[in-house]
Amino acid sequence: MAATSVTSLSIGATASLNTKLNLFSQSKSASPRINSLKLQSFCGLKADSSLRCDSESSFLGKQSSAALWRHLAPSAQRENLNLCKSLQPQASYKVAVLGAAGGIGQPLALLIKMSPLVATLNLYDIANVKGVAADISHCNTPSKVQDFTGPSELANALKGVDVVVIPAGVPRKPGMTRDDLFNINAGIVKSLVEAVADNCPDAFIHIISNPVNSTVPIAAEVLKQKGVYDPKKLFGVTTLDVVRANTFVAEKKNLKLIDVDVPVIGGHAGITILPLLSKARPSVSFTDEQIQELTIRTQNGGTEVVEAKAGAGSATLSMAYAAARFVESSLRALDGDSDVFECTFVESDLTELPFFASRVKLGKKGVEAFVTSDLHGLSEYEQKALEALKPELKASIEKGIAFAHKQAVAA
Repeated sequence: MAATSVTSLSIGATASLNTKLNLFSQSKSASPRINSLKLQSFCGLKADSSLRCDSESSFLGKQSSAALWRHLAPSAQRENLNLCKSLQPQASYKVAVLGAAGGIGQPLALLIKMSPLVATLNLYDIANVKGVAADISHCNTPSKVQDFTGPSELANALKGVDVVVIPAGVPRKPGMTRDDLFNINAGIVKSLVEAVADNCPDAFIHIISNPVNSTVPIAAEVLKQKGVYDPKKLFGVTTLDVVRANTFVAEKKNLKLIDVDVPVIGGHAGITILPLLSKARPSVSFTDEQIQELTIRTQNGGTEVVEAKAGAGSATLSMAYAAARFVESSLRALDGDSDVFECTFVESDLTELPFFASRVKLGKKGVEAFVTSDLHGLSEYEQKALEALKPELKASIEKGIAFAHKQAVAA
């Protein structure tokens, strides 16, 4: 489909989530753009005020369930059905978590188990996943949990899957260089994405394994080599950056978290993470010192957690929460909700870089449109920071692509 321009989008729904969802970006050649966005909350789970919903089956509680149900209302009304609190979303999607026994994978699997849209939850890891699956399976939510251990069972874990989430890999530990982290996780992501390409090539693929700035390009190259690459369906999960920015701004300005949305663009490491405080909702003013403080804190949020845990771990819980929100957004989009927006690191033509994190609109086929207005009218600080991050992000992207090509030649 040729790229088109969408000049406006009006979403007449009220925001109703404690913390708003991030926004996705997408394909160079296939995604239309959204130049202006007219809605109360551009990246939250939204619920019609006329729709009553009391279920808390979703991990996000009443607000999330209401958002899941809102898009069911029109068809229900057409059929003269009585939409009431007893109406439940249909659990019909299959999700696979690759790396489910890890520090992120375990809490992530638990949160996904709580989504009312998940019918089957496949948990895969190279070891220790059977106990995780047994534990989570005792939760009385609709999804069926299945465990798969080792490479010989990976194909079965992926058969018929709608959304694949990849937190597999190792976190950066004391004494470990970025190259050490890259060399380990790049190989893991490559082998897992190869299996995805062979067994569920049409699935949404969520890459969590760091460094995301490199692992997403690796995944893209693997999918190209397999002949199944769809840039609309490959996402680097940067939701945690938005979660942090929202939290830090709310704290600084004494705002309710439900009211705060901050888009975050660029990449998912260090200075490549750029929160756009000038685009924050509600609109609030910051001193130069506050802008710098909030930007640096968002960029270094992972380090803050590592130091607080004193070497006992990294940001596994907040990452699991952010990733679970991203999964639920994808499931809502697959289920036909037309008001799903997220920030994510994807193939993009918003800048000269081949991959870039920004807000996008999600639909049944993945990214439907870019929200281009975020990159217009940036503050002087943001414009300088955007230009400053590009060389580092470019190098990370090229490193991932080079790795994938080198591995292909070696094979």
